[in-house]
Amino acid sequence: MGQYYNEQTLTWLRDDWKCTIIRLAMGVDEEGGYKENPQEIYKIMDMVDAAINLGMYVIIDYHSHHAHKNPDLAIKFFSIMAKKYGKYPNVIYEIYNEPLQNTYWKSSIKPYAEKVIKAIREHDPDNIIVVGTRQWSQMVSEAAADPIQDPNIAYTLHFYAVSHGQYLRDEAEKALKMGVALFVTEFGTCDYSGNGKFGPEETDEWFEFLDKYKISWCNWSVANKKETASILLPVSDLSHWAETDLTPSGQYIRDELIRKNTPLLKGKKPKVQN
Repeated sequence: MGQYYNEQTLTWLRDDWKCTIIRLAMGVDEEGGYKENPQEIYKIMDMVDAAINLGMYVIIDYHSHHAHKNPDLAIKFFSIMAKKYGKYPNVIYEIYNEPLQNTYWKSSIKPYAEKVIKAIREHDPDNIIVVGTRQWSQMVSEAAADPIQDPNIAYTLHFYAVSHGQYLRDEAEKALKMGVALFVTEFGTCDYSGNGKFGPEETDEWFEFLDKYKISWCNWSVANKKETASILLPVSDLSHWAETDLTPSGQYIRDELIRKNTPLLKGKKPKVQN
């Protein structure tokens, strides 16, 4: 979210977009991230506080591709978060954003997750914990075949609709049939780069699948970066965006949120006016 990590933007997303959840990405490994600058944690805390104040669900996302290589850092981060926010039922922990293709569930991801979950559970016995899966959080059936023993675990499924189609829905369905819960904590309406073609038809196919299995989702991303996945054109306003301030993806996602989260509009495609 960058500059949009503030309560003003979050309030607008709740009230105008009918958004019920926000995912806060805590960058870890890159320059200026949590590993290099632990003070970044306070930006996340400010937004968790805002989400709690606004009555929204909030995902605390440990945004790393290599988290298993430094479990102690993640344990420290989530111990702080769970101790501070464990009493709030709307707080969700996402402990590993996207393990890479050659990071294996049994030998790396699962042992890391079990350590971090143990640290969270010392302070928070029952809030939902979302666990990343191999290959940029796509190989969910591997986790389903060897699940973590905790009653409130979901597994992360990420997709970018133009790049990831029926084969990934088949993978997700396979995991669901094994009895695990999935959560799409990140998806885009474009290709996996976050750019390229905008694919509303491909995204519609995903929404049909997610609706069928009642899988929750978060769209990437609240940003004005010049790329297809951003919901905003290069505007500076933090809220009260006009339709002309939105990218095609932003208009599409806003319409979907309003339709699904406004009781009188459920099942209808609204004509949104500003």
